[in-house]
Amino acid sequence: MKKKTETSAASRLKIIPLGGLEQIGMNITAFEYEDSIIVVDCGLAFPDDDMLGIDLCIPDITYLMDHMDKVKGLMITHGHEDHIGAIPYVLKQLNMPIYATRLTMGIIENKLKEHNLMRGTKRKVVKFGQSINLGQFRVEFIKTNHSIVDAAALAIYSPAGTVIHTGDFKVDYTPVFGDAIDLQRFAEIGRKGVLALMCDSTNAERPGFTQSERTVGKTFDTLFQEHKNTRMIIATFASNVDRVQQIINTAYKFGRKVVVEGRSMVNIVETATSLGCISIPENTLIDIEQLKNYTDEQTVIITTGSQGESMAALSRMAGDMHKKISIGPGDTVIFSSNPIPGNEKAVTNVINELLQKGADVIFQDVHVSGHACQEEIKLIYTLVQPRYAIPIHGEFKHRKAQANIARQLGIPKENILMIQSGDVLELDEEHAEVTGQVQNGVILVDGLGVGDVGNVVLRDRQHLAEDGIMIVVMALDQYTGALASGPDIVSRGFVYVKESDELMENMRVVVSDAVDSCLERGITDWGKLKGTIKDSLSDYIWKKTKRRPMILPIIMEV
Repeated sequence: MKKKTETSAASRLKIIPLGGLEQIGMNITAFEYEDSIIVVDCGLAFPDDDMLGIDLCIPDITYLMDHMDKVKGLMITHGHEDHIGAIPYVLKQLNMPIYATRLTMGIIENKLKEHNLMRGTKRKVVKFGQSINLGQFRVEFIKTNHSIVDAAALAIYSPAGTVIHTGDFKVDYTPVFGDAIDLQRFAEIGRKGVLALMCDSTNAERPGFTQSERTVGKTFDTLFQEHKNTRMIIATFASNVDRVQQIINTAYKFGRKVVVEGRSMVNIVETATSLGCISIPENTLIDIEQLKNYTDEQTVIITTGSQGESMAALSRMAGDMHKKISIGPGDTVIFSSNPIPGNEKAVTNVINELLQKGADVIFQDVHVSGHACQEEIKLIYTLVQPRYAIPIHGEFKHRKAQANIARQLGIPKENILMIQSGDVLELDEEHAEVTGQVQNGVILVDGLGVGDVGNVVLRDRQHLAEDGIMIVVMALDQYTGALASGPDIVSRGFVYVKESDELMENMRVVVSDAVDSCLERGITDWGKLKGTIKDSLSDYIWKKTKRRPMILPIIMEV
C-alpha cells in the first residue's frame, strides 16, 4: 500500500538520467513521482577505440530493476540507435510496455523480432496529440522534425508540474515528409505553465537556424545534372528516411534506377515503405542482381557506411571486398552526412581508398543537421517559458552553450540545472535540487555476452594489444617436486622468436633459476611458484626491452 508522508519531498518530481546526458548516445531517463516511474528512451552507445572487441555499450538499469514494481512504461521519442538500440537488452531484464509513434515502433519491432521478443512485449503506437496515462503521469506526444520521420517531443504531466522533453529536434517549416513541428502546441502548453524544459543541446554552439532538409534535395538535383555520365553512389545514415526519399525523387527525375545496399538500409526502407513513410515511384527500385542489366549512368546506389564503419557496404566496396559492386573511375561517390566526432579518421581512410580507385568523391554541402541551432533553441524556450532549464543530449560544452542561451533569455542562473547521469534531481515549483546519486554506468556487450566483460578484462585486452603475451610451460615431478621438463617459453605478440634466440634462451635461464631457488627453499605451492616466475621474468624483460608483456605460467605434474 502507498504510504503518504507529510514532507513536501514526497510529492516532488524526480528526474533521474541513467545515461546519455553528457554524451551523444545511450540516452535513457527515468521520471519518478511517488509510486510511478516512466522511462524515456533506451539507447546504446558505440564503443571507444580503447574498448577492444566490444560491440556496443548499453546503460546500467540497476535503479529500475530495484524499483521494477513502480515502472509503468517506456516512451520513445524517435527511431535512432542512440534512443532505441538498447531496448532488446533491457527488455530481457525488465519487461515494460513500449509507447512510440508509427515508424519508430516499426523499427523497434524489427529489433524485437531479431531477439524473439515480439510475443512477450506489449506495444502501443501513439499518434501525435495523443496522451497516455501511466500511474501518476500523463504523457503527450508532440510532433517535431528531425532527420528521421515521426520524431516526437514529450509533454510529461505530473502532479508536481509539467516537463517538456524535446527529444532530438529541429524546426523545419518545409519537411520532406509529413507536417512541420507543432509550435502551436508548445506555445499552448507554455501558456499553462511549464515546470522544466529538457532541450536537445547538440548544435547549441552553432548560431542561426538549421537549414531545411529540402535544401539537400536541390543539391542532389544539381549534382545529378553535373554527373549525368557516371554512376552515383550515395552514402548516408540508414535511418535518415527523408534523405533516402530525396535521393529516390532525384533519381526518378533523372530516369535512374535505385539500388538500396547495406543491411540496416534495406531493413529501414522496407519498414518505412510498408508504413507509408516513404513513397517510391513504380519500377524505380531494383534488386542489386539487376545492376548488370543497366549502364552506369542509369543507376544510383544508396548505401550505408557514411561513417567509415569497417564492415559497412561502402567500406567493403572501397576495399574490394564487396561481392556485387566494385568501384572505379566511372563512379561518383557522395557522402551525404557529416562525420560523427571520433569517426573522422575512418571516414578519411574510406575517402582516400575511393580516390585511389579513380572515383570522384563529394563530401561538401550534401548534408544538413537534424538538430536545432541557437535560434531554434531560443524559439522553443520563448514558447515554453519554463521555470527550470535542464540542457540535455550533448557533451558538456554543448550543454554549457545552451545554458548561456537560457540565461540570455532571462532564466535565472540558479534555475539552469547542469546535472549528470546518475543524479536524482527533485523538482517542484519552489525547489530544484540534486538530492542523491543512483548507480549508473555502462554495460559492455561483446558478441552474445552482456556485462561479462568488465574493466579488468578490458585492461587485460589493452595489455595484450600493446605488449603481447609470454606463456611459460613446465612440468614438475609429482614425487620429488623437481623440474621434470621445461621451462618452455611461447611468445605471442611480444617478439618474433626466430629472430630473438638469445633473448628467449636468457629468459629460460631466468625462469629455471627462479624455480630452482624456490625448490631449494622448499616452496612447492604452485601459486607462490607462479608469482616468483612472473616477477623475475617481468623484471628481466623490462630491463632488456622496456616492455611488459602479460606472463602466463602453466605448471603440470608428471
